[in-house]
Amino acid sequence: MILQRWPVLAFDHLDSTNAEARRRAEAGEEGPLWITAREQSAGRGRRGRDWSGHPGNLAATLLITTDRKPADAAMVSFVAALAAHDVIQAHAAPGLVTLKWPNDVLVAGHKAAGLLIESGARAGGELWLAIGVGLNLVWSPGDAERPATSLVDHLAADRGAAPTPAVAMAELDRALQVRLVQWTRDGAGAILKDWSDRASGIPGLCTARLGHETVTGWAEGLAPDGALKLRLDRGEVRLISAGDVFFGANA
Repeated sequence: MILQRWPVLAFDHLDSTNAEARRRAEAGEEGPLWITAREQSAGRGRRGRDWSGHPGNLAATLLITTDRKPADAAMVSFVAALAAHDVIQAHAAPGLVTLKWPNDVLVAGHKAAGLLIESGARAGGELWLAIGVGLNLVWSPGDAERPATSLVDHLAADRGAAPTPAVAMAELDRALQVRLVQWTRDGAGAILKDWSDRASGIPGLCTARLGHETVTGWAEGLAPDGALKLRLDRGEVRLISAGDVFFGANA
C-alpha cells in the first residue's frame, strides 16, 4: 500500500489541537491536515475532561472532510482507536496493549492514550471531522481520574527509548491512513471485529454511569454501530452509546 504523508501543522503552544482544527474547519479548511502542539493549555478529552499535555508526548488532531452520514461517520472513533493501538503496540512489550470501550488505549491496564472526535456540517452537506489523539509517550498525569501510564515504562526489550513525538506522528499518520482504507474497503464490521479482538473487559462484568442512572450488567460485545451491549440481571439488553464505563474488578 503506497500512502503519502498528510501535511502536519506544528505549534509550540496551543489551547488545544481540536480547538484549532475546529477554527480552521469553520474557516473553510477541508484537510487532510494534521495539527500538533508541543504543549496545550486547554487540552480536552471525552465528556469535557481535561487532557494534560506535556512536552515529549504527542498531541495531534487530524482534520478531514467526509461525505458519510453522521451515524456512519461515528465509526471513525473505533478506526482511530485501532490506529493509536497500532502505534503503541509497535513499541510496547508483548501482551500489554488493549482497548477500552469506547476509544481508550490501555497499557498494562492503565490509560496510555485517549481520543476525542468532534464534527460539524459544511454548507455542501459534508461533515468535517476532527480526530484528536493524545499519546502518553514519556509522561502521564498522576492526578488523572483513571490510572494513567506512559509508553516509556512498558517498552519492548528491543526498544531503547520511546519514540519522539515526530516519530510517533509519522507512525500515527500511516496507521490511521491504513485503518481508514480498511474501513472504506471492508466496512464497519471489519473495524469492529479488529477492535473487539483487542478489547479489555469484554465480555465481562460492567458498570455504566449514564448521567441520570447507573446500570450494571454483563458486557456481551458491540452492536453493529459500535454501541456496547450490556445484559442486565433481568435479561434485558441495554445498548450503551455514551457514558463512563468500568469493567471487571472496577465495575
